Amino acid sequence: MKLRISVVDDDAGICRLISAYLRDFAQTDIKVFTDPRLFLEDMTSWHPHIVILDVKMPEMDGIGVMKKVKEFDQQTEIIIITGEADKDIAIQALRMGAFDLLEKPFEKAELTESVKRTMRFQEISKERDNLAYQVSLLSQRESKRWGIDALIGESPQIKSIRETIKLLQQHETTPVLIVGESGTGKELVARAIHYGSNRAMKPFIAVNCAAMPLELAESQLFGHVKGAFTGATANRKGSFEMADGGTLFLDELADMHVAAQAKLLRVLEDQQVQPVGASYSVHVNVRIIAATNSDIEERMQKGEFRTDLYHRLAVFRINTPPLREHKEDIPLLAEHFMLHLCHEMGVPHQKISSEVMNFLINKEYPGNVRELRNILERALIVSGGTELQIAHFGNISEGEKWITSTDNPPIPSLADKKVNLEELIKHVEKEKIEKALKETSGNIAKAARLLGISRPKLYRKIADLKISV
Repeated sequence: MKLRISVVDDDAGICRLISAYLRDFAQTDIKVFTDPRLFLEDMTSWHPHIVILDVKMPEMDGIGVMKKVKEFDQQTEIIIITGEADKDIAIQALRMGAFDLLEKPFEKAELTESVKRTMRFQEISKERDNLAYQVSLLSQRESKRWGIDALIGESPQIKSIRETIKLLQQHETTPVLIVGESGTGKELVARAIHYGSNRAMKPFIAVNCAAMPLELAESQLFGHVKGAFTGATANRKGSFEMADGGTLFLDELADMHVAAQAKLLRVLEDQQVQPVGASYSVHVNVRIIAATNSDIEERMQKGEFRTDLYHRLAVFRINTPPLREHKEDIPLLAEHFMLHLCHEMGVPHQKISSEVMNFLINKEYPGNVRELRNILERALIVSGGTELQIAHFGNISEGEKWITSTDNPPIPSLADKKVNLEELIKHVEKEKIEKALKETSGNIAKAARLLGISRPKLYRKIADLKISV
């Protein structure tokens, strides 16, 4: 696409000079106007990218022209040209949005550099707008994935949680504490609150407090400056700064060391973080949502969790129920998981038979909703795409190893003339996949990343190679 430049100056000689100076620009169309009124008429059909505008003309002053240009298209950039006596007006034009200023007389190099700067600025602005659009699309996708509709169930407990989420989405600064057993969907609730609020376009940062040693807690949460400690080779933002404008999800907060809890309380009160080794503080605008699967009241009685921090966070408390307390939601949850798992595995969607559904409803789930999803995923792999049977679920329970047999036959030797190369490749593939599944405790996504293949491909390999799970 050609660059379109309009030159507007009541001095025809200046217009010819500028046109000559810009002749060397490739892919550029130039129009000149000695009457600004004719330019404004032409502008609506020609849509110039850049306007080189004299600030003082008899028919209409440059400020008035500039206002009309910006009203028509904010993306059109203006380079003001001015004489010595018109500097005050030119400065006013810059304050009103003109991009650059050239003082008469100017050299060819000055003009061409000004135009190049303006073009670079427009390119950067376009990239910024495209990025903002992509972020908006991503936010919309995340909202659809993690929004309130992702909380599946029609039991009174789940309905009550959905109503609470809707309320909290409207109060985006209120801290929230989510309490519930492992696998009950605490992070799902936190994400639904975030992606339904005005903070949805900003980051959702999740931090596992249980996996945070005291020595690194302050750096991870608040960041550090270069040279703050051995290994601090560069400035690093902490989780609070990364979540600025959005939500910081502190998972397993009750497992955070008491000393780190004191520093966290200070930040919540001041809304300021001080990076490790820094002499300054940084203001942050962050909503805190914390979660725990511990008996937090017992932790407070034992002195393992600060009472003042609890009261600071538990402005609003949500209790996520264990699956055993809302088993009537199992059919909806199972159908939801089957739909998504079949899509991920690239297999036709399967309906769950009444026999299998009764089995799922009557089963115990110490791992709660997460365990229900996991056993369905395992059963689909075992079934190889055929209709699910109770036998496909085996007797694997939450926490058991996936690989049921580690006694693999020895790899055939290439020295054996009877060895089949295809069988040898399959044998090695099977061994590698079984090892990856064992190392990742059966986590398909992690195993696929470890093996450097996609999840659907790993599912197919497991079925084709008849790998025991």
